[in-house]
Amino acid sequence: MSDAPALADDLLTGAREIAAFIYGSPSRANVRRVYYLVETSRIPIFRLGGALSARKSVLLAWIEAQERESVARVA
Repeated sequence: MSDAPALADDLLTGAREIAAFIYGSPSRANVRRVYYLVETSRIPIFRLGGALSARKSVLLAWIEAQERESVARVA
């Protein structure tokens, strides 16, 4: 068996779910931030039937990479 989470547990669908996962709140401002990140190709998303979708595991890895890059610039 793989250690990867089941797809149903790993999948986020829609900007509201993605915003809630990243920012802790699906507020209007956070949803707009998600759309901005999508429009500027700064976030790892894909479309499923036209809906924005993302894997939690991929977003966590992306956030960790952003942190490492930021720390490396400061050091």
